[in-house]
Amino acid sequence: MRRLIVLAAVLAAGCVVPAGQPPGDCNQLAGCPACSACPAPPATVQRVNPLEPVDFGAIAGWKQGEQSAAWPALLASCQALRFREGWRGVCAKAMELRSPSDDEARRFLEEQFAPWRIANPDGALDGMITGYYEPVLRGSRTKSGPFVHPLYAPPDDLLTIDLSATNPELRGMRLRGRIDGKRVVPYYTRAEIARGAAPIAGKELVWVDDPIEAFFLQVQGSGRVQLQNGQTLRVGYADQNGHPFQSIGRFLVDRGELKLGEASMQSIKTWAAANPQRVEDLLDQNPSFVFFRELPNTDSASGPIGAFGVPLLAGRSIAVDQRYVPLGAPVFLATTFPASSTPLTRLVLAQDSGGAIRNPVRADFFWGSGAEAGALAGRMRQQGRMWVLLPKGMKPPG
Repeated sequence: MRRLIVLAAVLAAGCVVPAGQPPGDCNQLAGCPACSACPAPPATVQRVNPLEPVDFGAIAGWKQGEQSAAWPALLASCQALRFREGWRGVCAKAMELRSPSDDEARRFLEEQFAPWRIANPDGALDGMITGYYEPVLRGSRTKSGPFVHPLYAPPDDLLTIDLSATNPELRGMRLRGRIDGKRVVPYYTRAEIARGAAPIAGKELVWVDDPIEAFFLQVQGSGRVQLQNGQTLRVGYADQNGHPFQSIGRFLVDRGELKLGEASMQSIKTWAAANPQRVEDLLDQNPSFVFFRELPNTDSASGPIGAFGVPLLAGRSIAVDQRYVPLGAPVFLATTFPASSTPLTRLVLAQDSGGAIRNPVRADFFWGSGAEAGALAGRMRQQGRMWVLLPKGMKPPG
């Protein structure tokens, strides 16, 4: 059992659940837009109470939070929360207030909710705020022309082992592997999958024209593929091969190809465009590999489905560590815009989760879909503070 615990800890390092992945599973990818150094922080012992009740007056920027713009996201959360104890009354009233002004929205929140300041284990109030987005790729249902890079559904021989079945303390820990004779061994690495080692023929969902864009789709965990016939295919995380994420940005920095401060998603794409013959070797440095599933595309204007089961809203949805912040809850975020000192203070909703989002004051900010959102997400690595709003009388997790 001790070896299993150690192995689980190793496999869990540096992992994040992307948009659409069920909470508790570990994808190791989303939330690392810079792809230069995104390991999960080591486990820490909580030395202070992570949530402390405060007054609304103690929230930095509360009066400038543009609360009305978050109302569609709040109503989306309420679709899932309205039958839960403590949320019924609040959500019923929120759904009556369909299009409030900022003043009306603030007044409602102050009447119905109590704010809780979030602190890290060492008592620090500041934490890391990163960004993620939904990529848009070009593709085809068949392998043809430039469309030669497949996105795969999970292979039939991929095993998922839930360790909590033998030890409840390992809740959420899952190992991936395959059967080799009478042994369970690690599943194939990215390089082995690319070289045909895995029995994955016939599992192609779609073919795309750019291996780097396909890689960053795995980094984000969900996205859209614009097909040749004009249709749009939506794909989301289905499973992962179990290998820990290794940063290709860090690899380029270590090789002297990029400077440490320049290792971003955009700079990696620029390097790849200038060095197409070396892209395969670059991608092989990351043994982690993500498998996808096709998602319903009933509303092309909505965002991907987050771990909470509702569509994410650009600029108003975040991924959080749900041990401290309940999924679906409003959160007031005080940070800055990517690579900037310009304040970004607004009401957001905790509608996604991530395995590398492993501290109380830690969030991944959803910027939306497409290249512009990707550019913002790729530059975002800011410090910020967070306050979670819970219905009055409700106690926080733990």
